[in-house]
Amino acid sequence: MYRQATGALALSLVALAWSSPASAGDALDHSQFVELQQPFETPEQVTEACQSCHLDVAEDIHHTKHWMWQTDDVAGSGKRTSMNNFCLNVAGNWPRCTSCHIGYGYSDNKFDFQADNKIDCLVCHDTTGTYKKFPTKAGYPVLEDTDFMGKTFKAVDLTHVALNVGEVGRDNCGTCHFYGGGGDGVKHGDMDSSLKKPSRSLDVHMDVDGLNFSCVDCHETEDHQVGGGTSQRLPEGHASKAPVVACENCHTETPHSQSEHSARLNDHTGTVACQTCHIPEYARGGVPTKMQWDWSQAGQMGEDGKPLVKKDEHGHQIYNGMKGAFVMGENMVPTYTWWNGNWSSLTYDDVIDPSTVLGMRTPNGGPGDGKIFPFKVHHGTQPYDKVANVLIAPKLFGKPGSGAYWKDYDWNAAAAAGMKLTGHEFSGELGWVESDMYWDQNHMVAPREDALDCADCHAENGRLAGIPGVYIPGQSRSGLVDMLGWLVIGLSGLGAVGHGGARMIFGRKK
Repeated sequence: MYRQATGALALSLVALAWSSPASAGDALDHSQFVELQQPFETPEQVTEACQSCHLDVAEDIHHTKHWMWQTDDVAGSGKRTSMNNFCLNVAGNWPRCTSCHIGYGYSDNKFDFQADNKIDCLVCHDTTGTYKKFPTKAGYPVLEDTDFMGKTFKAVDLTHVALNVGEVGRDNCGTCHFYGGGGDGVKHGDMDSSLKKPSRSLDVHMDVDGLNFSCVDCHETEDHQVGGGTSQRLPEGHASKAPVVACENCHTETPHSQSEHSARLNDHTGTVACQTCHIPEYARGGVPTKMQWDWSQAGQMGEDGKPLVKKDEHGHQIYNGMKGAFVMGENMVPTYTWWNGNWSSLTYDDVIDPSTVLGMRTPNGGPGDGKIFPFKVHHGTQPYDKVANVLIAPKLFGKPGSGAYWKDYDWNAAAAAGMKLTGHEFSGELGWVESDMYWDQNHMVAPREDALDCADCHAENGRLAGIPGVYIPGQSRSGLVDMLGWLVIGLSGLGAVGHGGARMIFGRKK
């Protein structure tokens, strides 16, 4: 039977923590706590045991973007209402999408974000590698072996995991961030399973034989606010509460000191992000990333009546009847543009122009406003309402007859069901629109010897060609300067001819 910790026990645990001989930064051995030495019937019971000692953690977590799925409690700023061109939207698909939520039971839009015992402590603090959330259970693990799409998810031993909690590691963060968008490496480009144990050539910071950084070494936290994660829209003038993550936090604004060109390189740091030179390619750990996703092609079935699947010569999916057609890529050269840290992004409330390629999420900035950053640009084809000119948030996941596309394979039914859940009406006329979504590249940092050279960018067909505010020899031209230059050359030529002619004439007279 689960036992609620008494105040005296909680105080004794705190005292034990303070008296522990472990050095600062070492994880406390939780296996010695009697409150965790018991069988747990539900994950919520583990959370309640954790909170009997960690008294203020729930209040902190309730204000984080990992819990709220919106930034700093700002409505419309996070994935709860934003659209994307991968899995399209969260609304209506909660039990599937929320397998990456740090809670239990986020299965619909009535989820209680103030519930303390719905916080999942184990997903971030498991050190056993045995704790897995089930893909369709709204954040819950399974407590008995369960099959899903040809894979068996083993029953989680809650007591074993609870007794072995510790500091957050790469595997904890990677459980979701490496597999976002529906698979390994699909979404980000610079994050995939190859970063679990990377070499120095793949990532100089996370190199397992070198610095071996954990994510939280850079993404420092305050009151469970994890630094970084600037991918969501915030109102003008609103600064995030999370700590800022930047290369300059460690390397300063003048990081170059071991080159004859150090001074010139340091002159670039005010306008060129470190990542631009030090992440020459992404998806270079042997795991491809998704570059294009065409939902309009979905729906083909195989001879067995199940969604058709096609793979390339490397075994990577390039078609799935559930999701459409894909283009995968490895060792990709980034797209470069100015970025001031803010985004323009679309929600299902925004009216669109379907005649254009939509900016699903576009970096803001320009010369004098931000720095040049590297990005992965994911190109999508997704549904929209041809009458209302708004993006459709289709219902993909659900039971047969609910309108769920992955059960009924009827786009109109999926559109109507999904739009109703977002408070919108579907006109009945569905069309397809193209979109681009930018993802800033911050990981897979190459060693300095593999960084870009000057000529990689400052060349007529270099990486930064066409970006305003960048000098490119033979390309960065001014009509007025060209005219003045030719005038000087012409006058110089005339002067030389005149001088030579004069010498010839006066020389003959002598």
